[in-house]
Amino acid sequence: MSHVLALSGGVGGAKLAAGLSAVLPPQDLTIAVNTGDDFEHLGLTVCPDIDSVVYALAGLNDEKRGWGIADESWRTMERLGALGEAQWFNLGDRDMAMHIARSWRLRAGESLSDVTARLTGALGIAHKVVPMSDAPVRTQVETEQGWLDFQHWFVGEQCKPEVRGIRFAGLPAKPSPGLAAALARPDLAAIVICPSNPFVSVDPILALEGVRAALESRRVPLVAVSPLVGGQAIKGPLAKMLAERGMACNNLAIADHYSGLLDHLLVDHADGAQAHEVRARGVAVSVSATVMCTADDRARLAREALLAAGYAMG
Repeated sequence: MSHVLALSGGVGGAKLAAGLSAVLPPQDLTIAVNTGDDFEHLGLTVCPDIDSVVYALAGLNDEKRGWGIADESWRTMERLGALGEAQWFNLGDRDMAMHIARSWRLRAGESLSDVTARLTGALGIAHKVVPMSDAPVRTQVETEQGWLDFQHWFVGEQCKPEVRGIRFAGLPAKPSPGLAAALARPDLAAIVICPSNPFVSVDPILALEGVRAALESRRVPLVAVSPLVGGQAIKGPLAKMLAERGMACNNLAIADHYSGLLDHLLVDHADGAQAHEVRARGVAVSVSATVMCTADDRARLAREALLAAGYAMG
């Protein structure tokens, strides 16, 4: 029993995915990535969460900005702006190559799984990175303006409209072959939910056909790393979403959200006082330093998540 399935989305998810890839050999890890954030922009298929994981594993990510490629330039967007094209979502010059390579191959008939495998292979990534689905499932946010595609709300509106509801257009949809295979592996030893927004990074994965049922009937530990530190999200709109849904911004809300799935929750030292109440819900808790600023931080937290799952490190 040696295989680990990680469910990832967002910047925090990509960081822990990179940590897991640093401590596990390629044959022992599958990283299934949220694609609910994907969208078409300037004629290109953009997969923000897949690219965050791919760039992190390839050592290309811009750690200061938190997204995209390091040492980026923006000349193409400048010229597009001069031509009157939309500027609300920026694509860097180096990053553009990923979207172009992905888009034309999708239009040529390749699946997102095949394209992702091709791109990770070209970048020298040995670990398996798979989309949650090959079907287009798209997260949408309900606001006073109506239903908005997630990226338009997140980037275009800068998360300002109040969130009244969330839905996933394109359901029902099947999990990708890679995710389905990982869930069915006889040597599956643990499932790790990375520190990702539960509502828009993890729920789209759980909403796929058979995924939640497979997790509910699993015989291996499921461990989550909380995306909250000191009652706040390091990046992204999670704290705002919790407040607007009438929920406290704490780890009790995270444990409740994953009720029926979660065996163990890793929380930051800043939230250690909540550990007793989380344990009262029947969830084991470990208290650690969950902020990942360096490669050592990412590897250490990955080891702690695996230890919490009872995973025997080689």
